[in-house]
Formats: sequence, structure tokens, C-alpha cells
Amino acid sequence: MKSIRKFAYAATLTLSALSFAPSLATAQAGGSFTLSHDVHWQKAVVPAGKYKFTVQPDGPARLLMLRKVGSHGANLLLMVTHVEESHPADLSRLVVVSRPGGSFVQEMRLPEFGVTLQFAVPAETREMARVVATAAASAAR
Repeated sequence: MKSIRKFAYAATLTLSALSFAPSLATAQAGGSFTLSHDVHWQKAVVPAGKYKFTVQPDGPARLLMLRKVGSHGANLLLMVTHVEESHPADLSRLVVVSRPGGSFVQEMRLPEFGVTLQFAVPAETREMARVVATAAASAAR
């Protein structure tokens, strides 16, 4: 009788471990990318180089963790400002915008995980908008 209980207990533990395995595997999304130049990412300056990232989907806010490949202690944890649903036809990419203070990461599109992560970027100044409008008008001639 004891051996049957032990077997049933072991079988229950095994089945419960297998049912939790897929949820643990999908708890984090991740990948890698390369920055060709230094960028501002929220309030941090991220130097050029190759990075691995993971997205922590659980909790009150999503978190993005960056780790520079081949470097120890170069981890960065960023809070995602806003999350949108991504379309499967989108391309995976970092959207970087130019501002007077440098280049800023605005979005990280991750269609393979079904999300687009948005980050805080300084507002575009009127002077910058005027320069873009002038350049567009010059190109139209």
C-alpha cells in the first residue's frame, strides 16, 4: 500500500512539473541586437556594441534587461513605458529617433513575441521640426 502511495505521489509530482515547464519557458522573451553607436535609452546612455536582452512580462510593469555580450557587470534594467500589440507581419527592430541631445530609443518591435515596447523620449523641439520641414521642402524641388 505504501509503495502505491509513493508511486502515485511521484507520478503527481512529475505531471505537475511537466505542466509548469511550458509556462516557465514562456515567462521571458529574449534575443540579441547590435548598436552601431551610443544611444540614450530612457535616462541611460547605452554604448555601442552587441547586447542580449530579456523582457520580464510579469509584475505591475514590464521590464527590459540588457546585457552587453562579453562584458561583466554591464547590465541595464529599464522599465517599459507602454506596451502595444505587435502584428506578425512587422519586422523586429529598434526604432531610434534623433533629437538635439543625440539618438534615443523610442520603440523595440518584437513581433515574434507579439509586442512593441515603447520608451520615453524627449519631446521634439520646434527648431528640430522646422529643420525637418525645411529639408523636406528642399527635397521636393
